Parts: sequence; structure tokens; C-alpha cells
Amino acid sequence: MLAVIVIVIFLVVVLGGGALGFNGLVRRRNRTQEAWSEIDVELKRRHDLIPNLVETVKGYAAHEQGTFQAVTTARAAAISAGSTDDPAKIGPAENVLSKTLRSLFAVAEAYPQLRAVESFLQLQEQLTSSEDKLEYARRYYNTSARDYNIALQSFPRNLLASPFGFHQVGFFQTDEAERQVPQVSFTPPTGAPPASAASGPPEAASSVSSGPPAA
Repeated sequence: MLAVIVIVIFLVVVLGGGALGFNGLVRRRNRTQEAWSEIDVELKRRHDLIPNLVETVKGYAAHEQGTFQAVTTARAAAISAGSTDDPAKIGPAENVLSKTLRSLFAVAEAYPQLRAVESFLQLQEQLTSSEDKLEYARRYYNTSARDYNIALQSFPRNLLASPFGFHQVGFFQTDEAERQVPQVSFTPPTGAPPASAASGPPEAASSVSSGPPAA
């Protein structure tokens, strides 16, 4: 009789520990997925802002086709990488997009007329806000992913991980310096402005919407 009681107690402890371990993994996985969804929202918002930004700058620097094409290509690659939901692929693609955006803002800085284009200033502000939110979401996700991965490797949870379909997740790595949106100062250069800047069509911006497409 005593042996039966011991066995029952042992099974209760094992099953209880297994249930607690399983529920803990579920909570950590859900938290990680929630954190990733925040990153996904901000990445899509960022991608939606870019076409209007390009069109606004293009109205004043139409000859900078190489820069515009680079941004467009990088955006398409970032969207394609985003469809994989793989942080290891998304991070590098977003880094490339960030570099092309810096080149775009470098072009914009050569055209002081853009200081009067409200749509450009709004787009820059929205993009900066999106980058700030994205950085916060990235840190939250990476912290959640770290805790989840550690739990998967810890005994006795590691005994439950594979049979119940729990798998490690990757970190979302970005180059923080590249993600910073440059603030265009519009400081007039010494001497006469470039002829291309002076001849930029101020009416071009009127065809561009003053905000991003609805996310």
C-alpha cells in the first residue's frame, strides 16, 4: 500500500512539473510571438512611408535616379524578406534599406526648397517615430527570444520542447547606426546653390500625399 502511495505521489509530482513546464514554455512563446508582431507592424509602416518619401524628393531631384532605384529595390527586397518571418533574413534586408534611405536623405539635404514642403517634413517625422518604435520593439523581442530559448534548453523543459513542437527562435539583429533617420538641416551652402537645386519644381510636391498610405 505504501508503495502505491509513493508511486501516485511521484506521478502527481511529475505530471504537475510537466504541466508547469509546458505552460511556462507556452507563455514565453506567446510573448515572443507578440513581440515579433510589434516589429512586423512597424516594418510594414516603414515600408508604406517610403514610396511617398521617394516621390517627394524626386520632385526636386529627378536626376537622382540611381538613388531612387536603390531605395525602391531595397524596399522590395525587405518586403520579400519580411514574408519569410525569419529574423535572420529580415535583419540584413532592413539594414540595406536603411543605408539607401540615408543616401536619399543626403540627396534631400542638397535641396533647401524641401524645407517648405510640409509633406516631406511630415514623412521624415513619421519615419523617425517609426524607427524609434521599431528599436523599442526589437529590444523587447530579443529579450523575449532570449528568455524563451534559455527555457527551451533548461531541464526539465528541454524534455518537453521537441515532442510538443517548441523550437528556438532567432534574434532580430540590426545595425543601430544605420537605422537612425538623418535630420535634414537645410543649412544653405556657402556660395550660390547648385543650378539643379535652384531649378527644382516647387509644384511637384503638390501631387504627393501629405501622409503615408493607411497601414
